[in-house]
Amino acid sequence: MPNAIRKAAVLGAGVMGAQIAAHLANVGIPTLLLDIVPREVTPEEAARGLTLESKEVRNRLATNALQTLQKLKPSPLYSKDVLRLITPGNLEDDLPRVAECDWVVEAVIENLKIKQDLWRRVAEFHRPGIIVSSNTSGISIKAMVEGTPESFRRHFLGTHFFNPPRYMKLLELIPTPDTDPEIVAFMADFAERVLGKGVVMAKDTPNFIGNRIGVYGMMVTLEEMNRLGLTPDEVDALTGKAIGRPKSATFRTLDVVGIDTFCHVADNCKATIPDPAEAAIFTVPDSIRAMVQRGWIGQKAKQGFFKKEGDQILTLDLETMEYRPRKKASFASLEAAKANPDLRSRVRSLVFAKDKAGEFLWAITKRTLLYAAEKVGEIADDVVAIDNAMKWGYNWELGPFEMWDAIGLEQSIARMEAEGHAVPDWVKAAAKQGGFYRREAGKSFFISKGEYAPVPVSDRVIDIAALRETGKVVREKKGATLLDMGDGVLLLETHSPKSAIGNDIIYMCRAAAEELASGRWSGLVIGARTENFCVGANVAMMLLEAQDEEWDDLEIMARQFQNAFMALKFAPKPVVVAPYGLTLGGGYELCAIGDRVVAAAESYIGLVEVGVGVIPGAGGNKEMLIRGLEGIPAGVQVDTQPIVNRIFETIATAKVATSAREAQEMGYLRKSDQIVVNKDHQLYEAKQAVLAMEAAGYRPPEPALIPVAGPDGRAVLEMGAYGMFLGGWATEHDLLIARKLAYVLTGGNVPAGTRVTEQYMLDLEREAFLSLLGEKKTQARMAHLLKTGKPLRN
Repeated sequence: MPNAIRKAAVLGAGVMGAQIAAHLANVGIPTLLLDIVPREVTPEEAARGLTLESKEVRNRLATNALQTLQKLKPSPLYSKDVLRLITPGNLEDDLPRVAECDWVVEAVIENLKIKQDLWRRVAEFHRPGIIVSSNTSGISIKAMVEGTPESFRRHFLGTHFFNPPRYMKLLELIPTPDTDPEIVAFMADFAERVLGKGVVMAKDTPNFIGNRIGVYGMMVTLEEMNRLGLTPDEVDALTGKAIGRPKSATFRTLDVVGIDTFCHVADNCKATIPDPAEAAIFTVPDSIRAMVQRGWIGQKAKQGFFKKEGDQILTLDLETMEYRPRKKASFASLEAAKANPDLRSRVRSLVFAKDKAGEFLWAITKRTLLYAAEKVGEIADDVVAIDNAMKWGYNWELGPFEMWDAIGLEQSIARMEAEGHAVPDWVKAAAKQGGFYRREAGKSFFISKGEYAPVPVSDRVIDIAALRETGKVVREKKGATLLDMGDGVLLLETHSPKSAIGNDIIYMCRAAAEELASGRWSGLVIGARTENFCVGANVAMMLLEAQDEEWDDLEIMARQFQNAFMALKFAPKPVVVAPYGLTLGGGYELCAIGDRVVAAAESYIGLVEVGVGVIPGAGGNKEMLIRGLEGIPAGVQVDTQPIVNRIFETIATAKVATSAREAQEMGYLRKSDQIVVNKDHQLYEAKQAVLAMEAAGYRPPEPALIPVAGPDGRAVLEMGAYGMFLGGWATEHDLLIARKLAYVLTGGNVPAGTRVTEQYMLDLEREAFLSLLGEKKTQARMAHLLKTGKPLRN
């Protein structure tokens, strides 16, 4: 078996195949993308003299798939540059090349015979050590390779990615009785560590785990909706964020997934589940069949359960099959629950509510929980696998058994039995022992065969909750905490409201610098496990101070911001920052002062201050210049204007990188900064970076001397901004902001080539930032953002 996957092949260049190839390229794996040879040339190809024998024609489907990847939103690519790692080909000329690969994954049409025929052909070129797998969403894994050599079958398993592969965490691994356990173990580690997946071991049963439970939940939701006379709008209001499900809830999710895809998965369950009574539950309603027949299959057809007309979103009335304006759901229990921030108690209150919403949620929850309980042992070995599949594959905040614990096992079991349902004995035994899960001494345990076993956790996962539970808090504020990660490494955890920088985070930055100066610690990691790393400074606080004209207070606040970050930048021990999700404005400035950044691949990084009418004020301009100008030796005269131009454009247009890889290309991150695909491993990797730097004899950086472009360089930037204004691309206020930014980036009024200190640049930033805060149009932008969540162009 391989000790690494250095090259891969994806067979099938459809939606899933192409995006699997894209994600393999994202993580740096050269990949062949093969599809069938077209049966005829297009008119365009014929006009160019091409024939069915032309390579361009024969590779057309795979080549077109690569072009499509560049147009998809959200993008399946970390950067368009990764496309160079994907080589298009076809399944006739290029199939022998699978022998060059370490992993071959098939993603062709969901047809057992087609898959069997393809795998028999692949087996001819298979060599020992090549892992082979299918991305099927529900076809029997064992049946696909019947009749192939034993050595081939030992390397074969199911690898079911969820769509879209870049963003969905779940990967179901489905071994067969013939699969070599070492292959399974290798793929589990590779998928988690390299591909960034949450791996769940599934059994070779219809639709595996996620889709088996998820589609069952969809079917009972449709059934109970009809029984109670609810509308799609009402169902989506009840089955979204209120109960810890995605905002897209039920019907918006179906539109995104594709109603035709949903029907296919349901049909597969109905056709392959041996129990007729269970299979009947997966019967697709006639109204949904009618939607598919009409081509109303969801987002890809621009209409499904919802359709956009102008600025209005319409909802399909399933009785009349006509679209109507959306109606806001109105349930007393739902309105009351919205004020409750605790998910577990909120769900409990909703399922036991005494109105129609409660009746509906109890019905679908009860049926889904009982079904999941019946499937333990059949589709998966334990409750953890099922819970993780639903959290990682369907974005549920609570898996079925976690939800059952939340609503109360004893109370819910009593009600289920009173309503005539049979509850499995093992569930009732779990209730007597205290639930499916328990937490002790910072560790989680789950019920397994009547006893509690530790929930499996990778050594690369650092549990912040466990640090708190085991007394590792060093200092604490409402918005930030200092914790002891072990091995002498501190963690500055940010958890402020809406992930914004306020006084608590500034205080904790200073506190962390003091702790590092004490000599008791080896270094510091700055990170967290909230939804986003940091969306910038607290706009509401700044706006309030500006409207009250508290300029002295704002000046002090800005200095404290800058000084706290500088104290960390020049601390005597290494500082590593671990951003993820939205990392904007001050969030990026916090990253920029680190000795190293260990970024989650899914990091959306940018200096976006111009959107609220200001420029970066805590070192963002300075740090972008330092990164852009790194490597220019002291005393060497270099034309820095192109570098400054690029940085000016990036900040003035509030460009945001859509991945950590793109952030490197845009200059927000250094090429030497580390990217971690699995966010769960990020804090571990950041801690290792701290320890490595300390072991290597860390010394803090020398303060930078920054060569500036001066007034002549500023004129170039201002000319470009004025051109944007004349072209209607920038408003008068945009132009004012751009001029302030140009003044800072070019070093003010000192001559070109002058090397200025970091403090000098910070003083320029602070002055420009505060002057813009005094502008009424800037305050209007801030107020609009706080009210609507959207930027104002004024």
